[in-house]
Parts: sequence; C-alpha cells; structure tokens
Amino acid sequence: MQITKLGHSCLLVEDEGTRLLVDPGAFSQGYDDLTGLDGVLVTHQHFDHLATDRLKAVLAANPSATLVVDPGTAGVLEEAGVPGAQVFTDGDTTTLGGLEVRGFGKDHALFHPEADLIPNTGYLIGGRLFHPGDSLAVPGFDVEVLALPVVAPWSKISETVDFTRAVAARVTFPIHDAIIVEAAQGVFDGTVQGLGAQGRTYSRIDGEPLTV
Repeated sequence: MQITKLGHSCLLVEDEGTRLLVDPGAFSQGYDDLTGLDGVLVTHQHFDHLATDRLKAVLAANPSATLVVDPGTAGVLEEAGVPGAQVFTDGDTTTLGGLEVRGFGKDHALFHPEADLIPNTGYLIGGRLFHPGDSLAVPGFDVEVLALPVVAPWSKISETVDFTRAVAARVTFPIHDAIIVEAAQGVFDGTVQGLGAQGRTYSRIDGEPLTV
C-alpha cells in the first residue's frame, strides 16, 4: 500500500491497482488532475475536507469512481448538485476496486458544548489504514497505519497523545496540520512522538509517499 499526503487531511491511497482519494479539501493540493480513481471518500462536510467545486471536477474526470460520504456531507452535496453519493456510517462496509472500506464513528469531535454537532465517518481502508476524519474516537479494531489529526481547534495535545496510545498503530503519520505554520509542526510532532505509543513509528510523509 502506498499513501501520499496531498496536504492537510487529503490522502491518495494506492494498493494493487486500486486508487482512492480521501478528503479532498480546500487546504489540499495535487488532487485536481488525478485520474484512474476507484473511489473518493469524504469524512465530513467542513471545507478543509470537502471543496465542493473541486470535487465536481474530480468526479467528472473519474466517472467510474464511487463517492462515499458521511450522512451530513450527503445532504450538502445534494444541494450542490452532486447526487448519487453512497452514505456511510459506523459499521458499513464496501469494496472499492480491490480494497475493503469500513466506516467507523458517527460524530465530529465537539468544538464546544453549545456548538452544533455534525456527522463524521472515519474509514478503515484495506484493513490497514485508518483515517478518522475529525474525531479522536478510539476504534474497536486493530489499526496498522494511523493518519493522525495532530492539531485542531477541537482538540488539545493531551487528547491527541491519549488517542495514539489507545490506537497503538504500528505506523502513525500526522494530518490536519495546514492550520499551523510549518515552524510549529515540530512542537506537535515532538510531543506525540515523545509521549505517544512507545515502540511505534511516528513520522511525517509530507512530500514523499509512505509504502507499507
């Protein structure tokens, strides 16, 4: 499996001829001209994970790709004139190309007790890679490779550390980091690497695909 980070939370996942795009949002780049996609997965409706106009272009260039989204995103896309998405929530499974995709979780992490809660569906891809979207809910299954939301307005670093300890993936790499300046990345990376699950690999994959 080869995983390419396209900025922020957007990933291109390739495995034995299957190509999946996850969370093509406004802070990401390098996905607009992709072809040969078997599926596009969206965890939730926030603009940094879903750039609707750009998604339309991606789908037009990949007419055979299956669009899989959380329940909230389905409504947003319907209003934007993008029908036909497959709605995924906790426990749902499908096969895209040659890869099984399993949904996990129902809610986006809470910003504040008085803030509205929106849906969020994380995805276990190929039984190996887990992309949680914007949630630190611990899955009830083994995770080999974790895409970790390392910094967010809805989290604090102690919660991030506890999440990595609980998941204890063999390999972890950071996502959801376009909201901080590059010079600050080391603060979050060092904290998670130093206090997270011990004996595991944590490293950035910015600019260079990860092969597992």
